[in-house]
Amino acid sequence: MKENKVTLDSKIKDLYRTPIGHDTIGKVLLQLGISDFAITNPVVGNLKLRTLANLTKSKLGSGFFDTLLHLINSEKDVPADGKGEITETWWKEAVFYQIYPRSFCDTNGDGIGDLRGIIEKLDYLKDLGITCLWLSPIYDSPNDDNGYDIRDYHKIMTEFGTMEDFDELLAGIHARGMRLIMDLVVNHTSDEHEWFKKALEDPTSKYHDYYMFRKDDGTHTVPNNWTSFFSGPAWNYYEQNDEWALHLFSKKQMDLNWDNPEVREEVIKMVNWWLDKGVDGFRMDVINYISKEEGLPMGDETIGSMMGYPGIEHYYYGPNLHKYLHEVHEKAFAPHKAFSVGETPGIGMEMAKLITGEERQELDMVFSFDQLETPGHVRWDDYEYDLDYYKKYITDWMLHYGNNCWMSLFYNNHDNPRMVSKISMDPKYTEAIEKLLAIMQLTLKGTPFIFQGDEMGLVNYPFKSVDEVTDVEAKGYVAELRAKGISEEEILKTILAGTREHTRILLPWNTYPSDFREEMRQPIRYNITEMYRKLIALRKSDKTLVYGDFKVLNDTKGRFVYSRTLNGKEYIVDCNLTKETKKAYDTTNYKLVYPESIDHSDVLSAYEARIWVNK
Repeated sequence: MKENKVTLDSKIKDLYRTPIGHDTIGKVLLQLGISDFAITNPVVGNLKLRTLANLTKSKLGSGFFDTLLHLINSEKDVPADGKGEITETWWKEAVFYQIYPRSFCDTNGDGIGDLRGIIEKLDYLKDLGITCLWLSPIYDSPNDDNGYDIRDYHKIMTEFGTMEDFDELLAGIHARGMRLIMDLVVNHTSDEHEWFKKALEDPTSKYHDYYMFRKDDGTHTVPNNWTSFFSGPAWNYYEQNDEWALHLFSKKQMDLNWDNPEVREEVIKMVNWWLDKGVDGFRMDVINYISKEEGLPMGDETIGSMMGYPGIEHYYYGPNLHKYLHEVHEKAFAPHKAFSVGETPGIGMEMAKLITGEERQELDMVFSFDQLETPGHVRWDDYEYDLDYYKKYITDWMLHYGNNCWMSLFYNNHDNPRMVSKISMDPKYTEAIEKLLAIMQLTLKGTPFIFQGDEMGLVNYPFKSVDEVTDVEAKGYVAELRAKGISEEEILKTILAGTREHTRILLPWNTYPSDFREEMRQPIRYNITEMYRKLIALRKSDKTLVYGDFKVLNDTKGRFVYSRTLNGKEYIVDCNLTKETKKAYDTTNYKLVYPESIDHSDVLSAYEARIWVNK
């Protein structure tokens, strides 16, 4: 427990030593593209916060530090030292594969993937070496946000199939020795969910308190300045009841009130229902948003401007987050020995330790997203990603996350463009970059999550017009940019850089419907598929690549050489992070593992990577 609160009389270095202070400042510095030395150097580190507040009052505003200190002091715990032995378990040794059902495999020709399509591809996934599948939402939904707006948690979306199809799928997965986790979307429901409909029909019913309603104050203005992640205010007005309801995402995704114990009971009951069916765990969508600051206070304008979303400081690490996560773990996950991984936007390493530390009994893993963009950039920026930043980021987590925590290793998912296209759009480097990314993902310390199509060598799609992009997030952003007078040419560049539709288009093995997407079909590059098969087999064959110690051997600019060591076995992974030729690492007493042969042992070509093992 912390002995003292951080106050304006504390020093900047004291603030930086706290979990929230460290990660919050780190996030701000990352957004600004500033090194953490700006804070950790002795001159700045020894300044009192009061001095800094006075110096920056005109720029940051009078409430900035009050808000920051309130957030920092809300966390009373500090992470464990993480120096113990690593606990071995199946999900640390697993290779996950995320399936976005809508675009995975369509068996009835309607242009929408379905459960029968996944069943058809189980042998393919087994042969690839996958040990656990993660399904994006397949629940009944009006599809305002492609299934992340759930109407009925106990029903399968009609266009995907039936519950009988799901039962066959689950049985087929288990029969092949694989496991299944599903998406758990419980920060919000669809506005067509029975609970929300009842809440609107009768404001005196118990369901009204299942959501975040606020009575209009007579001015017909939104209750606070929070904004939606899909553009615009985070509030809907319901004239029939003269009240507002909170939605952090689309206007049809209504936030649940987790402070209501009946809501938590309903969620836990539903989770247990699926776990009783045999599901092996859940990926928990924006799960760190479930606890909101009491009273839903106004967001600090400066923080909102920095982070892009006013009000985010009041819910991205809410006051009851640990309590609610532990409750779900204790009453659902633990009894079933089920696995949990949380999508936790904005959570840094120190805060993640307090969510995933094994002694905490909250989540098994989280997805941290800070590696997806280089400092000073956001997803919508058109730029080339610098892999030296990834090296710095991943090394920090490898060395400092602790043995009581475990990392998820990923580059792609349904919410982001493909990383290979961020690094370079030049096709002459595509294959080398894909191999480099795969080698790092499958040899670093953590659990790899492969996104569908990674193993096919897919890149971003060449949309010719923003009208070809149908995703609700992108459409909202296009409208926002047009309202600002941005040119159509610049808008298209922005959307091409950041739209998540790049990873949501039907995979190439499907028969495409007769629309514009047919001309964007990419060929499956089977040599990339075979590479994934070999690398997954290598990882599964030797626990050194799972539990082995990690050590950096060369981290000079453009180079990333590291070793994995366990019980006398040592692998060396030699990576060139640039398009320039680099001198290879000295592996005189080592045997080449991957690739099977090389032309020049003394140099690495553009983006080349090699795996060696001691003789």
